[in-house]
Amino acid sequence: QVQLVESGGGLVQAGGSLRLSCAASGRTLSVYAMGWFRQAPGKGREFVAAVSWSAITKYYADSVKGRFTISRDGAKKTVSLQMNSLKPEDTAVYYCAANNDRLSMGWTTLSSSAEYDYWGQGTQVTVSS
Repeated sequence: QVQLVESGGGLVQAGGSLRLSCAASGRTLSVYAMGWFRQAPGKGREFVAAVSWSAITKYYADSVKGRFTISRDGAKKTVSLQMNSLKPEDTAVYYCAANNDRLSMGWTTLSSSAEYDYWGQGTQVTVSS
């Protein structure tokens, strides 16, 4: 089994920055692509960003492109999300996710929550106006 633990959420003013981190533990050899999703009150879970197992290919939702940056450490056990120029509409619970399929790749696949096998407990990000 794989456990994912997020950290770094909090309250920030619009225009500010936050950095989220997600550490994987357990059977991490089965962890391949990793991503971030978010869920605002009363809304469904939406894709934010994803990074391939190789850490070379990255995908972003249009709403965060140019403001958020996803990265993965060399050991591939930690994924981070640097969030700049935050807006009130970025307020949500942010979830880290990982999948165990080495062949998973491409925007259509990695932007779908159904493709992920492991999930963190979520961390709250609140952006005040």
